[in-house]
Amino acid sequence: QRRTSSSYILLHHHTSSGLNSMGTRRVLVTGCSSGIGLAVAVRLAKDELRRFKVVATMRDAGKRGALEKAAGDSLNETLEIKQLDVCCEDSIRECVNSLPDRRVDVLVSNAGVGMIGPLESQSIAAMKELFDTNFFGLARLVKEVLPDMKRQQSGHIVVMSSVMGIQGLLFNDVYSASKFAVEGFCESLAVQAMKFNIKTTLVEPGPVVTEFERKVYEDAEKMDLSGADEETAKIFREVYLPYSKKIFSSLGQTPEEVQTFKVITAEDPPLRHQTNRLYVPMTALKHADPTGRLPLDAFYKMTFKHNSVFNATLGVLRMLQRRAGEK
Repeated sequence: QRRTSSSYILLHHHTSSGLNSMGTRRVLVTGCSSGIGLAVAVRLAKDELRRFKVVATMRDAGKRGALEKAAGDSLNETLEIKQLDVCCEDSIRECVNSLPDRRVDVLVSNAGVGMIGPLESQSIAAMKELFDTNFFGLARLVKEVLPDMKRQQSGHIVVMSSVMGIQGLLFNDVYSASKFAVEGFCESLAVQAMKFNIKTTLVEPGPVVTEFERKVYEDAEKMDLSGADEETAKIFREVYLPYSKKIFSSLGQTPEEVQTFKVITAEDPPLRHQTNRLYVPMTALKHADPTGRLPLDAFYKMTFKHNSVFNATLGVLRMLQRRAGEK
């Protein structure tokens, strides 16, 4: 039984809140040209109970082909495609203004970019660009829709975060920092939002096998490491990249397995939802020791000292993943 199948059960046990006059909720999803955004938009549009009108957006509307194909008969029925660039306030406002009564019942903030590699090999300009999408893109979206949600006294803000918003990871310094910013932003905002009957959910996947991820790793393998010292470059190429490939093959989920549909249809959605239970022990280390020594020591030893333990652990996780798939 795949993870997505559990959402079918929830479908018949949870009722939607914040319904508009047509009995459906309007869902605005960003970053829908591929990956998780595309999967979420299509899954909601094909809901058997037809509870959603999906506004699937992307920065470059010329890349709509894959979404149109996946949407099938739901295209222009329960799913419409619009252009939206999260790095541009005018683009966001124009998209929201085009909606009847500017109503957004569920915002799914999914658009994001990745960055891996030694800090010395990354420019400050590239770091700012990443934050402009991953953090300020979210802030712009919420700033636009939150006042309307407050007035209607309902709404749900669903944000695609990451386990790296909970636990930093080697050579993911800047990406992890952007997701930590997202987590702090949402955790703070969620308290105020509750007063207006607005729900907030951080969806925290581990590795997800998408074109987005593949492109990040392809670029990393060709990365200019001349700015880093020889030992750091060697660790990145000979330790980090091979380990990452093993982790993806052991723990990687498909976009469809990232259960965003589950939290959107839940009557009482959680603030945080980790989509991959096999990754939970990694993030649990952080909460087990407030000093931070335990996770730091564990990740250091797993990376540099105990290659055989690392490989054995991944073997066990692969077995658990297969068993979970057979249930």
